[in-house]
Amino acid sequence: MHYRDLIPDRLGGSIIASHIRIPDGGPVPDMVHYHTVGFQLIYCYRGWVDLVYEDQGEPFRLFAGNCVIQPPEIRHRVLYASENIEVIEIGVPAEHVTTIDHEMELPNGPPNPERQFHGQKFVHHKAPEAEWVPFRIPGFTCRDTTIAQNTQNVAGVQVIRPDGAAAQRSWHESDILFTFVLEGQMTLEGEGRDPFDLAAGDAFVIPPNMTTCYSNASTDLELLEVSLPGRFATHVVET
Repeated sequence: MHYRDLIPDRLGGSIIASHIRIPDGGPVPDMVHYHTVGFQLIYCYRGWVDLVYEDQGEPFRLFAGNCVIQPPEIRHRVLYASENIEVIEIGVPAEHVTTIDHEMELPNGPPNPERQFHGQKFVHHKAPEAEWVPFRIPGFTCRDTTIAQNTQNVAGVQVIRPDGAAAQRSWHESDILFTFVLEGQMTLEGEGRDPFDLAAGDAFVIPPNMTTCYSNASTDLELLEVSLPGRFATHVVET
């Protein structure tokens, strides 16, 4: 397994963001387990993986572009992975306890999609079924994963693309705002900082109240944005 820590300082232990690649596909030697965690996202970046979750019915395949959240203490198991699978994994806080459940077998019966695990519902977001809507910053569009509403606003996850309009400067009031460049290129302009040219595989965190601009976006740019909380105020700077 190849691993990249996307936020090396982990914002003082508040979040961990990992880019994980597994070159060899096949069955995964995993056991039914759960995590004592506040929020956890698995975004399939490349390839696919077969998963099974407590009260979510039969095993399913998580394809590239799709994601799941693992609500606190939901039992689950990784079954099979494609070659060269890549995932982006987000955990809040950075350190959490993983526990093996020796009693539960999965699948454990018919799905119960309304079940809450410590106030959060399981989400399996499928890109082909998503609706694209205007993003919080003009100049971009996004597909909302419904994670904010299903975590009671603990966290939000969006996939973002440019819509062809001019990029605008803005600042936000989110506690944590993490972004991973899935495809394409852009320039990140930050108040008081030199511009950064970014490409696929790069990641950044923008602190609250800092004015930024996503400029020079390529037509194929695609960003994964994770915020805590899920809904927060964004202020566009008038020019």
